[in-house]
Amino acid sequence: MIYLDHAAATPMSERVRYAMEPFLSERFFNPSSPFIQGKETRDAYDDAKRLIGSSIGTKGSSIIITASATESNNLAFTAVSDGGRILISPIEHPSVTRVAEARGNFEFLTVDQYGRIDLNDLKHRITPELELISVALANHELGTIQPIADIANLVRAERMRRLEHGEKRPIILHTDASAAFNTLNVSIARLGVDLMTFSSAKIYGPKGVAALYADPEIRLKSLVVGGGQESGMRSGTENVPGVIGFATAVSDAQNHAESESKRLEKLRQIILDGLGDRVRVFTPLKKSLASHLAISADGLDAERIIYLLEDRGVCVTTGAACSASKGVKSNVLLAIKATDSEIAGSLRITLGKLNDESNILDAVAIIREVIDTERARA
Repeated sequence: MIYLDHAAATPMSERVRYAMEPFLSERFFNPSSPFIQGKETRDAYDDAKRLIGSSIGTKGSSIIITASATESNNLAFTAVSDGGRILISPIEHPSVTRVAEARGNFEFLTVDQYGRIDLNDLKHRITPELELISVALANHELGTIQPIADIANLVRAERMRRLEHGEKRPIILHTDASAAFNTLNVSIARLGVDLMTFSSAKIYGPKGVAALYADPEIRLKSLVVGGGQESGMRSGTENVPGVIGFATAVSDAQNHAESESKRLEKLRQIILDGLGDRVRVFTPLKKSLASHLAISADGLDAERIIYLLEDRGVCVTTGAACSASKGVKSNVLLAIKATDSEIAGSLRITLGKLNDESNILDAVAIIREVIDTERARA
């Protein structure tokens, strides 16, 4: 198998597995237990949260552990008061678009042909009623990197204006950094965000664990109530082994983001060179994650191509796994005004640690052969 769907899921690394193992067996204790083993487990859990925080330049106390990026995104939106206005990009993950729809009083920002936010449009859409802007650091399908630091500057300017005029309504910037964590520096100070989502499952950690960074000034409302864990933000017995593994994965991802990005950039170029003019490229190559390549074999049936590639041992998808499996048209491709035939022939290739030059060359030869055969058949 040649796996080209790292944006959907990544295998757990050996370092992560090794770090988790004791907490899956002899160190199984509940961190809320009063005896020494429970206290030692609490210490290990808190140390893991501190490591997660320090990896992105913040304190462990600013990290809220959740079960998924979807939950983190939903939790972020509880910062909005009733009637508070929301702005999101039209290419967000469904866990953002659907919670925005559920809350109401939201609008889509304008994006260009690559999905990049129009900052001038955003500047003119910032009104006194605006409470939350949610824009992913990098898009999960196209790989498009957004100017989050520039957005943060606009938010800070509006915050100062409100302070000077005695306006008490908050303005908050949230970003979902889940897709970007393996190849970009996601320092909180560099980005200037108030809330940030990231997920273990995307960075070679265990599934079922994610986090929301939250500035201490942000007031959130718990989605899960009970025993008051996570400083009252998410009740329930802590997933100790998951968080231990998550911390290791976060540290590894941020320590190697630059080198991994350079490695994947070379592999992506091999694909581009090999496919040539057989496909249209949606991904903005100079402003995107090196791991992502969104393309279209215009006029062909992507679902049939995926089936034929799978039969040859190459795993790709048409877009976000949660949408592709339901046969739903990509909101991302619709937002960038791709044609119906381009959408029908669209493929998402996402690279990672399971790829090297050898298997990428093999994959390119197979993809090229399948596309050429389908063109001849059409």
